[in-house]
Amino acid sequence: MLIGYDSSDDAAVYKLTEDLAIVQTLDFFTPVVEDPYLFGKIAAANALSDVYAMGGQVKVALNIVAFPETMDIGILGEILRGGAEKVAEAGGVLSGGHSINDDSPKYGLSVTGTVHPDKILANNNCKIGDKIILTKPIGVGIVLTAWRLGKAMEKDYLAAVKSMETLNKYAADIMKKYNVNACTDVTGFGLLGHLGEMIPEGMSAVVNTAEVPYIKGAYDLAKEFYITASGQKNANFMSGKVLMGDVEFPLKEILYDPQTSGGLLISVPEEEAAGLLSELRASGIDAKEIAEIRKYSGYDIICI
Repeated sequence: MLIGYDSSDDAAVYKLTEDLAIVQTLDFFTPVVEDPYLFGKIAAANALSDVYAMGGQVKVALNIVAFPETMDIGILGEILRGGAEKVAEAGGVLSGGHSINDDSPKYGLSVTGTVHPDKILANNNCKIGDKIILTKPIGVGIVLTAWRLGKAMEKDYLAAVKSMETLNKYAADIMKKYNVNACTDVTGFGLLGHLGEMIPEGMSAVVNTAEVPYIKGAYDLAKEFYITASGQKNANFMSGKVLMGDVEFPLKEILYDPQTSGGLLISVPEEEAAGLLSELRASGIDAKEIAEIRKYSGYDIICI
């Protein structure tokens, strides 16, 4: 076992030979959108992401399904169709799975990928001087919450859906060309929660909040207190570890907002950052350089 549960990483990595290791992960959850086909795509993209965050390639996936026997089976068919399309887009093979009867639908994947043992990207190997690049906008949780309440604008909802269903495969393929030190993906712990997991002892991340990409409508929604309980839990968990500085309330909420199928957080040496960022943006990925790793200065994360 090269990476297990003790390091709070994105997936387990097990060495098979000198040249081959497997990456193993699973994720599933209740619907975040009403359209079952979109839900299937989003849930699959979210589960597949952990393999990319470890520097691996997707190989095999298995469906994880909980579904009420009283519900239209056609809905399940649409969920599975969406998931199957994303596995195929990832270059993997979907080979069955397991289902149970449950009161509410739940869907996700168990995913197996491969990686060379010398090319594993752990989430906590940042170096002083590294730049941190984020490959997707945040604010998804706030937008989805407000949408369910009929308060979010359609353009913001559609932006959230597009972000969630986009595979991190394309960012990961570009990332592998560079000497990346660490990587993770942004999901339920929010941007600051997952960034906090990346910071080794003796280091701090200084976040330039003006550069953090987020869905535009999320700011005004947070200003009107359309925020999530999970976001508050994330903020409480990071209490004492984050120095916020002069950051306005709505942006604070966005920084802690839980994401579904969020982007990659990539820690790359300063001399490689501009090239990686340029190539990501040239490929159509709205990536931003959002932070820098420095010597520890009293807080794990300092937001300016």
